Amino acid sequence: MTEAQRHSAILELLQQKRYITVNSLIEAYDISPATARRDINKLNDSKKLRKVRNGAEAITQEKAVWSPFNINHVSNHDEKVRIAQAAASLIAPGESAVINCGSTAFLLGQELCGQDVQVITNFFPLANYLIEEEHDGVVIIGGQYNKTQSITLAPQDEVSSLYAGHWMFTSGKGLTADGLYKMDMLTAMAEQKMLDHVGKLVVLTDSSKVGQRAGMLFCHATKIHTLITGKDANPEVITQLKDAGINVMLV
Repeated sequence: MTEAQRHSAILELLQQKRYITVNSLIEAYDISPATARRDINKLNDSKKLRKVRNGAEAITQEKAVWSPFNINHVSNHDEKVRIAQAAASLIAPGESAVINCGSTAFLLGQELCGQDVQVITNFFPLANYLIEEEHDGVVIIGGQYNKTQSITLAPQDEVSSLYAGHWMFTSGKGLTADGLYKMDMLTAMAEQKMLDHVGKLVVLTDSSKVGQRAGMLFCHATKIHTLITGKDANPEVITQLKDAGINVMLV
């Protein structure tokens, strides 16, 4: 992992926890105490976090939220575009794809828009985009709207069984040889209900998240059919995933 990728991962972690210690960075990223402190100093100097005793805290400011209108400014944009393009190439005409929330998911939806692919999603920005662009074949999973994640969540287990896809595309906050990790428990549980009703699970994640553990274990590596990530992903973890029989695409 490069310094820039590590800084991006640290800031994402800080958004969730609001406070991190030097020791937590050492454990999370397998770095030396000197490197952890240097990372904090650099991010403090650039006003991306606030340095405190034995760690750092998030700076209270307006949260930068990506949208379809500023998707080109999302973090690791170029890598995520390559990931989305590779994911779209997996889907044959006439097939269906369950696409979950996130910026990479939205980029994948853009790639599929106008193609002979049925898109099944509970991600409102993506569904709205596809409808506005007159994509033929949009299925919106029902439920209560969750403003924080911009998705719909259904409380009934039976709802998830009504939808099935040839493919399911999802991402997370971390990926190790153990499996995929997600931060938001409610959205993770909603997606877990879909796993038994889809053909192949594809994980889309930028290289900074490979090798990281964050949140809850969404699924074990044995559930993953394909991983698509950047070429800078942790080579040790990539080797472990390949040895586990996972199809890995580095873009």
